[in-house]
Amino acid sequence: MLPITLILIGLVLLLLTGMPIFAGLSLAGGVLLLGEPGAIDALSDIIFSKVSMYALVAIPLFAFMAHVMIRGKVVDDLYGTAYTLTRHLPGGVGIATIIACMIFSAICGSSVATALTIGAVAIPQMIRYGYEPKAAYGLVAAGGTLGILLPPSGPMILYGVATDTSISGLFMSGVLPGLLLALLFMLHTAYSQRHGLRQPRASLKETGVAIYRSGWALLLPLLVLGGMYLGIFTATEASAIGALLAIIVAALIYRSIAWRDLWDCALDASRTSAMLFMILGGASVFGYALTNLMIPQQIVKLVLDMQIGPYGFLLAMMAMLFVLGMFLESIAIILITSPIVMPVMIQLGINPIWYGVLLVINLEVALITPPVGMNLFTIKAVTHAPIGQIIQGALPFVLLMIIGMTLVILFPQLALWLPGTMVNK
Repeated sequence: MLPITLILIGLVLLLLTGMPIFAGLSLAGGVLLLGEPGAIDALSDIIFSKVSMYALVAIPLFAFMAHVMIRGKVVDDLYGTAYTLTRHLPGGVGIATIIACMIFSAICGSSVATALTIGAVAIPQMIRYGYEPKAAYGLVAAGGTLGILLPPSGPMILYGVATDTSISGLFMSGVLPGLLLALLFMLHTAYSQRHGLRQPRASLKETGVAIYRSGWALLLPLLVLGGMYLGIFTATEASAIGALLAIIVAALIYRSIAWRDLWDCALDASRTSAMLFMILGGASVFGYALTNLMIPQQIVKLVLDMQIGPYGFLLAMMAMLFVLGMFLESIAIILITSPIVMPVMIQLGINPIWYGVLLVINLEVALITPPVGMNLFTIKAVTHAPIGQIIQGALPFVLLMIIGMTLVILFPQLALWLPGTMVNK
């Protein structure tokens, strides 16, 4: 156990110096392989075999779909529609914010983009309706985290590639836990704002107009997810279909995006994807080094000797991931830990899809906990509020996420039922 502990501590310290993640992973893996004859010569083949996997095509295509929908302003009416439907409820404006975050997450798959886009619209509105600023900040920061749990999710794609797990199954597994977390957020908001300002219930005409205005933004994720669920296409094919539909909606139906803008969307998607692929390449070097040193096998033996069982292992992993999330980005955590824990999960009979959902929920918690909580700094960039005030507003949602994670641990079918009912799963 001592070698892997020292290796992980060394890697974390290396990344904390500010070194890019891909460079830190490559350097750590390269150093570990220096004493192995022929290992360095094999690195180019190892990296190419990992980054050339067919499933990774989904990352740039889903990113392109999101950029087209955002730049084409197709999602601009989401918040207005959600508010029209919920304004008569206690905490209606906050509940509308969470619903808008859910739908936007199903389009962009990014927590930071969700918090940034929805926060710019929703935070002033919540404060106007009597929310304490810290409550508004915390709600948007937490609502934004749904971006990596509800499909399509970039971290789930990377986890699926790293562990050879069905990406379509992972996407479906995040739906019910994502809705569960959103429900917990809504209940908390309704209770905490029960004495706040409320508006009259929307008329049937207002409701119809609001749904019509945001209809395409609502329909696109339903078509993409529905096609995967029914077995009509795979996750990779779904990303291509989603990108094509986004172009049709934004350029031909809304006519809100020029053909030149599509080029800019492609460039933005390429930059994001290139960064992820570089990290994946570095992680493949690090994972190969660990495998070469028999580290995963040593951990399997240690866990089996300790006889802690599946639930004991899961609790230990959740605690470790919580600590890592305070210092490392979610992509690094996935790619560093997955090659190590996968052999243990196989031995303990832990379903990798179930673990994948728990992993992502833990990463969501990391997004709103200091010192590296990306959504906290996103809200600060939007509002220029003191970071301490934002952290204070996010703390209740950390507890709600831990409750949601506990429920998924106790009731695995929350994550496994929907993937189990898929056609051609």
